[in-house]
Amino acid sequence: MLSVMINRIKIPDIIIILLAAGLTLSSAYAAYVKPQSTVRLLIHGQNKEWTFPLDTNETVTVKGPLGDTVVKINGGKAWIESSPCDNQTCVGMGYVHRQGQWALCLPNKVMLVIEGTDDEDIDTITW
Repeated sequence: MLSVMINRIKIPDIIIILLAAGLTLSSAYAAYVKPQSTVRLLIHGQNKEWTFPLDTNETVTVKGPLGDTVVKINGGKAWIESSPCDNQTCVGMGYVHRQGQWALCLPNKVMLVIEGTDDEDIDTITW
């Protein structure tokens, strides 16, 4: 009986079986494999902008009208480490690490913004 079925399988049947298997595998991959986070840090300076993945380790010096502002990126967090402004409020803001958070040094015109999506941070209650 099996040999009769094998003799009846034609090339179109094989193509349909392979397409169905491919569709099944790609659907399972999309459903069960977690996509990588696309969270990134945007640094806006007076005359320049930078974009970094948040999972990098970098120290960026941003020139502003008052001098250099030092931005650190480490461990999935970013913060203003030092700035030439008088009140140092930007240094005291701490780190940013989630989409939508920001830190700002107004006197030196430097802004950090977290953009992108991170599935772990979605609040399903508000949706």
